[in-house]
Amino acid sequence: MKLSDLLNKVKTIQVAGNAELKEITDITIDSRISSNNSLFFAIEGFKTDGHNFINDVINKGVAAVVLQNPKAIPDQIFSHSGCIKIVVKDSRKSLAEFSNIFYGEPSKKLNLIGITGTKGKTTTAFFVKNIFEQAGFKTGLIGTIANYIGNNEVKTLLTTPQSNEINSLLAQMVNENCSQCVMEVSSHALRLNRVDYLKFGTGIFTNITSDHLDYHKTFDHYLESKKILFDMIPSSGKIIYNADDLNSSALLKNSSAQKYSYGTDKNAECRVQNVEFSLEGTNFDLSWKGSDYHITTSLVGHFNAFNSAAAFTAAVVSGMDPQIAVEGIKSTPQVPGRFEIVSKKNKKVIVDYSHTSDSLKQALTAVQNIVKEERSVYTVFGCGGDRDRTKRPIMGDVAASMSDRVYVTSDNPRTEDPFFIIDEILKGIKSNNYRVIENREEAIRSAIFESEDNAVILIAGKGHESYQEINGVRKHFSDKELAQKYLAEWAR
Repeated sequence: MKLSDLLNKVKTIQVAGNAELKEITDITIDSRISSNNSLFFAIEGFKTDGHNFINDVINKGVAAVVLQNPKAIPDQIFSHSGCIKIVVKDSRKSLAEFSNIFYGEPSKKLNLIGITGTKGKTTTAFFVKNIFEQAGFKTGLIGTIANYIGNNEVKTLLTTPQSNEINSLLAQMVNENCSQCVMEVSSHALRLNRVDYLKFGTGIFTNITSDHLDYHKTFDHYLESKKILFDMIPSSGKIIYNADDLNSSALLKNSSAQKYSYGTDKNAECRVQNVEFSLEGTNFDLSWKGSDYHITTSLVGHFNAFNSAAAFTAAVVSGMDPQIAVEGIKSTPQVPGRFEIVSKKNKKVIVDYSHTSDSLKQALTAVQNIVKEERSVYTVFGCGGDRDRTKRPIMGDVAASMSDRVYVTSDNPRTEDPFFIIDEILKGIKSNNYRVIENREEAIRSAIFESEDNAVILIAGKGHESYQEINGVRKHFSDKELAQKYLAEWAR
């Protein structure tokens, strides 16, 4: 694309240089992968400032640099190199605007479904994707575990990627004949303009509890960030919301979109009733517009009745036959690291992503409802470093009060001292039913070998993650793989 054509369609403060002569082949914020014909955006991040790498990318021959600090680099360096200098008010917001235009406004060519909430985003997204595919629609997914273009998986590190990556993925989906895309939308992404300029046809709200307060500082700021998605839904669009969550009214305030509710609340339009679940799966009844449907899924837990009800509602309000939605829910495979069960003999290990006090409580509530005091419950968990510290003692209290035995260990300590994190967890524990084993692998092994033959062991916090991050270095680490390894050793 000619840079001049792109600049004619976006907002800028200043352009220095002859943009007519420049051809743009990609947009990037990473100086390491910048090259000839790249359009580089200097983003002021929390740890690094992209303005510090402008000299590096100019030396690599990038076509142009977009920046919000016009004094970061002297003008003569730009003019001498022939690199175009583009000054904007906000580099993050401009990245979304430029990317949307550069990739051909791909969100307008798809039915884009955004899902936000504290818990349930990933599982709900998998349900939605499977339902639409059951109906014959090629569907993309952008989410925590991976991105998918149809059945082709693309690995990811962020729940919601940067706006240039999002638009690139959406454009690939369009080129490969996807008609639908379901996207997990995090509060960080909403607040940091990563989904600006996208056209969402449908928004789904799962639930909201306190999380990410290391970034948001207050619950109100977190709630306001989630609300951004629903403010983006046009009047012709649809919002699917959890009628049981008291914060729904605040999130949907002033929205002119069509609204549909789900949940156990008696006024929910898609009403969940008679939920039953075991270690083999979940089943429940749904009432929708005067008809009743019996729903079964191999995914375990009361929360999966809500996740699948949200997906069902999103499907049927788009015009899909309810029975296809029922079948789509039934055939949805296990979501990696979301209450995922690994077994040997009569011992069960549950690998779950629960990394907040509320999600840990829900996971342990589900376990307790299944075992009904007939089996011992063991929990292995830690808390991530460089993240919300206020949840640590609360999670310690939840784990100890709802388990027979707790192994307090490391999660991803990142740059923090893992023993400092553990000490903060222990401040919330009021009983003596815990053991500290900082090495996470050893904690998993100990829980498996020291528990009764029919015990249920919850390994919480990391779920699908296949790494552990210590002092900025990521090394391969999988809770599921280790559970399988030590269950096999124990069962010999």
